[in-house]
Amino acid sequence: MEWQLQDAKNQFSKVVQRARDEGPQVVTLRGERTAVVLSARDYDALRAGRPTLVDDLLGGPAWDDELADAVEARAKNPSRSVTF
Repeated sequence: MEWQLQDAKNQFSKVVQRARDEGPQVVTLRGERTAVVLSARDYDALRAGRPTLVDDLLGGPAWDDELADAVEARAKNPSRSVTF
C-alpha cells in the first residue's frame, strides 16, 4: 500500500500494523516515493547473511609475507624518537 506522508504520520500505528500483516508500506512525499516501512521480520530477512562493517574490515585481503614482515619491522623500529 502507498501512503502520503501526512496520512502515514496521522495513522502510524495502522501503517506499522499493515507492514506486519501485509508487507512493506510505501510512504510518498509530494507524490514521490520517499520511504518504506517494513516489519521487523522483513528487515531481519533483508539483513540476514550480510556482512557487518567489522566483518568487512577483518575480512580484507590477506597480507603476503613481505608486507607482514615490513609492518612487523616498522613496529619494532619507531620512526620518531620520543623524549619525556
